[in-house]
Amino acid sequence: MKKTDIGIGVYLLCAVVFMIIPIPSALLDAMIAINISIAMIILFNALFSPEALSMSSFPTLLLFTTIFRISLNVSSTRLILRDGFAGKVVETFGSFVGSGDIIIGGIVFIILLIVQFMVINKGSERVAEVTARFTLDAMPGKQMAIDADLNTGAITDEQAKERRQKIQDESAFFGAMDGATKYVKGDAIAGLIITIVNIVGGIAIGSLRSGLDMSAAMDKYVTLSIGDGLVSQIPSLMISLATGVLVTKVSKEADIGDILVMQLFSIPKVLYIVGAALTLLGIVTPLPIYIFGTYGVAFVLVGRKISDKIGVKEIEQETTEEEATAEEIRRPENVNALLQVDPIELEFGYGIIPLADVNQGGDLLDRVVMIRRQIALELGCVVPIIRLRDNIQLNPNQYVIKIKGIPVSEGEILFDHYMAMNPGYVEEEITGIPTFEPSFQLPAIWITESQRERAESLGYTVVDPPSIIATHLTEIIRRHIDELLTRQDVQNLINNIKDANETLIGELVPKLLGVGEIQKVLQNLLREGISIRDLVSIFETLADYAPTTRDTDVLTEYVRQKLKAAISNKYFPDNETTGVVTLDPKIEQEIMGSVKQTEQGAYITLDPERTRAIIESLNTEVSKLEEMGKNPIIITSPIVRMYFKKLTGEYVKDLIVISYNEIESNVELQSVGMVTA
Repeated sequence: MKKTDIGIGVYLLCAVVFMIIPIPSALLDAMIAINISIAMIILFNALFSPEALSMSSFPTLLLFTTIFRISLNVSSTRLILRDGFAGKVVETFGSFVGSGDIIIGGIVFIILLIVQFMVINKGSERVAEVTARFTLDAMPGKQMAIDADLNTGAITDEQAKERRQKIQDESAFFGAMDGATKYVKGDAIAGLIITIVNIVGGIAIGSLRSGLDMSAAMDKYVTLSIGDGLVSQIPSLMISLATGVLVTKVSKEADIGDILVMQLFSIPKVLYIVGAALTLLGIVTPLPIYIFGTYGVAFVLVGRKISDKIGVKEIEQETTEEEATAEEIRRPENVNALLQVDPIELEFGYGIIPLADVNQGGDLLDRVVMIRRQIALELGCVVPIIRLRDNIQLNPNQYVIKIKGIPVSEGEILFDHYMAMNPGYVEEEITGIPTFEPSFQLPAIWITESQRERAESLGYTVVDPPSIIATHLTEIIRRHIDELLTRQDVQNLINNIKDANETLIGELVPKLLGVGEIQKVLQNLLREGISIRDLVSIFETLADYAPTTRDTDVLTEYVRQKLKAAISNKYFPDNETTGVVTLDPKIEQEIMGSVKQTEQGAYITLDPERTRAIIESLNTEVSKLEEMGKNPIIITSPIVRMYFKKLTGEYVKDLIVISYNEIESNVELQSVGMVTA
């Protein structure tokens, strides 16, 4: 056990023991001194801590000190009633603070109790309650602000994690403080009750048992009871004050001393007015001129001094700014910042700014967050930070999507309109501005707000501008997600599962495959829309087959066969017969015969005329599926799948090529044609 653990344990154990076992007055004196010392330490820590969370353990401290103080009350009460003496500290407080007069001592004690109970405790309790409520209510807004800063690149993932943790800590702290202030309030009430019990019990024991007359009994036991109450209430008052300071602390940049001096004595005209007012009061009223006049002159002099300091500071600031400007002009341009390329950028004209501005009700930033989450769940890949930038060179309603600095797609919206698309079965047309949906280039119409309800009632699909941009951005990211997967991303994915799969990772990386080779396999899967969330299955398959081949294309095929359940679930819904196109076995043999293996990988040496004929036949068969509203899926033998995908990839972009080994046995397929040439 650590020394600190032992110390806290002894402290709490003493609190319990003192309630049960009588202790000598000398030990009680020592414990009272410790109690006062701890109260002072807590007060000054609360006063000079830069923020409330710097004393996150304060609610627990409040409970510990309250229990310890009550245990001392019990011990002192026992000594007062049994021996008529509770140690030198209690006796000194009772006689010295009250100047030897029990009435004065009693009044001082009551004033301390009123100040603590009615002013400090009540105010601290209310502030803690309100702060806890507002902190909890502000949590969603603060978290959204963190997400917005993260998406715009203002902060890193690590900084965002730290800020989220701080929000949770603040909520837990102020929630605990709301309850902990009840300890302080209860402690004050208990101190009053204990003092009354000591007075009544002491007088009764002194007059009935000790043979003292009523006056002597009152003088002795009231003095001791007031002393006991004072040694208890003064530390309690300091801790109550610490509670109030902590829950009212708002600055996070400096301690309370700097803040108070800076905020009270920073405006010279205020000090001039106060100084003149005090001097005037000393002259025209019977108030002592030597006091009020002295203070008035002092405030005027202080104001003059602060005014001079402000003037010097302004001159220094102007000089510093001029020097910084000159230095900026003189120094060579720093081009390092210009060399960085953002993985994904969304640039838009000034007409689209309201959609991205939270202050104007825009939710585009929130949608960007949801895009990253959606793709992470769908494909198992973390999308890089998406930069949002306005570009005055674009048309007001235009936006451009860039991948690694290269524009890959663009669109144009009408800010105060909606896009209506005919699903294919709506016969009645509505008037509007003809356009094309940017993601899939489907025909659409821009309509006004007043037309929206009618269009929806007719069966049109109506979409608002932020949804159009978000959908377009999502589709572009899906198409280029393989390009966005870097070696560092792959290493992060490996680290995420390493702790739970140390044996697997130790066997695979780097003994069998390097990070770059794993990256190529994962890119191959993402390029065809296959999720890589099940990394354990993927890595186990790679560990099984990497000893026999390091060809990443071949390894990808093994992984695809391992993931056949996921592939079947994606393309072949349950209890549905899916229409597909098959590949002529003769063409499969022809393709395999034209494959040439090199050190850089395999390539196909098929005659261009044969390639053109195959593509024409493929387009004819795929069009049959599209007319049926089906996905363009072609089934091949396992050995041909990857080569046929390479052959057709440049001609039929959205073609889905699946091998027989990637289909579950319970899937029902219907061939609607065969590619032949």
